[in-house]
Amino acid sequence: MIRIALIGTGSIADAHLEAYTRFPDRCQVVALVNNTTEKAHRLKIKYKLDCQIMQDYRELLIRKEVDLVSICIPPQDHAAVTIDCLKAGKHVLLEKPMAMSLEECDRMIEAAEASGRILSVVAQNRYFDHIVKLKTTLDSGLVGKIAHAKVESHWWRGQNYYDLWWRGTWETEGGGCTLNHGVHHIDILQWMMGMPQTVQAVISNALHSNSEVEDISVALLSYSNGSIAQFTCSVNHHGEEQQIVFHGEKARVSAPWKIGASTQMENGFPKRNNELEKEIERYYNGLASLPFTGHSGQIDDILSSIERGSLAVMIDGHEGRKVIELVTAIYEAAIIAKPVQLPLTIDSPLYTREGILTHAPRFNKKLKSVASFGTNEITLGGNNV
Repeated sequence: MIRIALIGTGSIADAHLEAYTRFPDRCQVVALVNNTTEKAHRLKIKYKLDCQIMQDYRELLIRKEVDLVSICIPPQDHAAVTIDCLKAGKHVLLEKPMAMSLEECDRMIEAAEASGRILSVVAQNRYFDHIVKLKTTLDSGLVGKIAHAKVESHWWRGQNYYDLWWRGTWETEGGGCTLNHGVHHIDILQWMMGMPQTVQAVISNALHSNSEVEDISVALLSYSNGSIAQFTCSVNHHGEEQQIVFHGEKARVSAPWKIGASTQMENGFPKRNNELEKEIERYYNGLASLPFTGHSGQIDDILSSIERGSLAVMIDGHEGRKVIELVTAIYEAAIIAKPVQLPLTIDSPLYTREGILTHAPRFNKKLKSVASFGTNEITLGGNNV
C-alpha cells in the first residue's frame, strides 16, 4: 500500500484526491497539509479519509509512513517544498507549473536524481484519449511532415480572479496566463513536435487592472526542419474555445478531432483526398482507449512505477523543465523584442527567479488582495484540450 500526503488543499487538491481514491487497493491518503485547517477538514469529510491534518509540511519530512507527496501550493514555493520532500526520501507529484525559473527546475532535478525518488510534474492532458490518439496518429506518418501548428489556449477569468493574494504578481505567481494557463498546451505542443529552435513573442495585459502580469500572449515558434507553430494564450476569451491544429504534408488533424486531406490537381490546385481521410479516420478510431484519464491516468503511471521499483514515469522533471524553458523563452523574447534561440543557457537574463523579477514588465499595480474565496469551484476550459 502506497501512502499519500497532500500539501495544499486548495481548488486543485480535489482533482488529486478524486484520482487517489479511485485506487483504494493500491494507495491510501494518510495526511493533508494546509496552513489553515478548515479546507483540509472539508476534504477529509468529502472523501471519507482516515488521515491526519497538519499545518506545516515539515512535519511530513520525518514521517517514514509517507511514500508519495502531492504538492498543490502556489508556484512561489514549488521548488523549496519539492526539494525538501525529495531530500526526505519522498516521491513527488507536483502541480503545474514546475517552478518559477529554470534555475529552480535544475535544482529540483538534481535533488530527484540524488535522492533516487520520482519527481513528476502534472500534465494531465497527456492522459486524455483524444490527445493520445492525436499524437499516435501524427507519429504514424499518415499526416506527413508537419508544416504548421496552431495552438489556442483560450480561457476567461473575471477581474476578481486576480484578487486572490498570490495571483497577479511576478513575485508570487511567477507570470501570467502563459505560465499558469498555457502550460498544458505548451506541453502538448512540445510533446508532439519537439522543442523549437527560435521563439518570438509579445505579451500584454489588456483587461485585468488588478494584475501586473500578462493576460494575453502570442508566440511564434520556428523549428530546425522548417516547421512553424503559433501559440496564443489568453484569459480574455469568452467561451474558452481551445484547440491544437496540425497541418501536415498530406493532411490536417486536430484536437478537438477534425480531419481534412488534399491532393493536387494537374495545375497544383487542391482536390479533396477522400481515401486518405477515411484511412486516417479508421486508424484514429481503431486506437485503444486509456484505462484511466486525466489526473487518474498520471497517478496510475506513478503508482505503477513505485510498485515495480522504477523511477521511469511519462512526465518527469526533465519533461516539466521543457515547458518552463518554452515559457521563459516566450517571456524573454517579448521583453527584449527580439527572437530568442533555444536551448536557453544560464546566461539567459531570465534563468533565475531574480532575473525574472528584475526584467519582467509590470503592466498594472496590484491594489486588491483577498486571502481566499468563498468557493473552491473551478472550471477546466471548453474542450479539455
